[in-house]
Amino acid sequence: MRKPLLLAIIAILLVSIISGCGKESAEDKVVKIGVTGVDGQYWDIIKEKAKKDGINIELVEFSDYTLPNQALADGEIDLNAFQHIAFLNQFKEEHHLDITPIGTTVIAPMGIYSDKYKSPAEIPDGSEIAIPNDPTNQARALLLLQAAGLLELKDDFGLFGDPSGIVSNPKNLKITPVVAQQTPRVLPDVAASVINNGVAGQAGFEPTKDAIFLEDPNNESAKPYINIFAARTEDKDNPTYKRIVEIYHDPEVVEAIKKDTNGGAIVVDIPIEELQAVIK
Repeated sequence: MRKPLLLAIIAILLVSIISGCGKESAEDKVVKIGVTGVDGQYWDIIKEKAKKDGINIELVEFSDYTLPNQALADGEIDLNAFQHIAFLNQFKEEHHLDITPIGTTVIAPMGIYSDKYKSPAEIPDGSEIAIPNDPTNQARALLLLQAAGLLELKDDFGLFGDPSGIVSNPKNLKITPVVAQQTPRVLPDVAASVINNGVAGQAGFEPTKDAIFLEDPNNESAKPYINIFAARTEDKDNPTYKRIVEIYHDPEVVEAIKKDTNGGAIVVDIPIEELQAVIK
């Protein structure tokens, strides 16, 4: 009688230990994601859906674009989601970081804004136009001005070109690079300003309503500016991180992003390999 009772007690203890270990591992599955803004409700939906899979998402907010990639490389966070792939490629090469994109998020079309003119065609000769001064967005802004018919760039302008790549400027426009966050503030002093979607939103603009010219997110030239999730390269196949990417593209999340950004951010779900091919 004693031996069966002892075996039963041992069995119960083993089941309790195994169950306890499983519960602990689920609770300990915390994923820290670096972001540069948490406005809107879509992250709450992502967190809720991830929680059902035993994934606890903790957002770590940064106020500077240079910090989230270094924090990721240093192991302070597990993922980041704040940048487009062109910015990531340039940053990791300059700083020799071993991080890589693992999934797409959104594209936020860049726009030309003006409080004086209603279309690019109305901008007078000799006018001044402000653009962001960081390399990737400066090049993107110049490509947008070209798309708007205001100037022409050399054929091999690339993703990191600057005003020296302008080959035709029929209106003799003065192109003035300024800090990205200043592009809305200088509007009273210039004919037009090229403003990043996120900066425009922070300044109270609705890109689809207020921009006098908006980047076409379906254009092939816009693909390098699709935003991504980034991870350390050693973790690029981590199933938990891949699941978070999947959740981001859940229809409920997509609808929330559309609502939170007034349609200014468009969720994109294409293979990372396709983006890398565009960059190359």
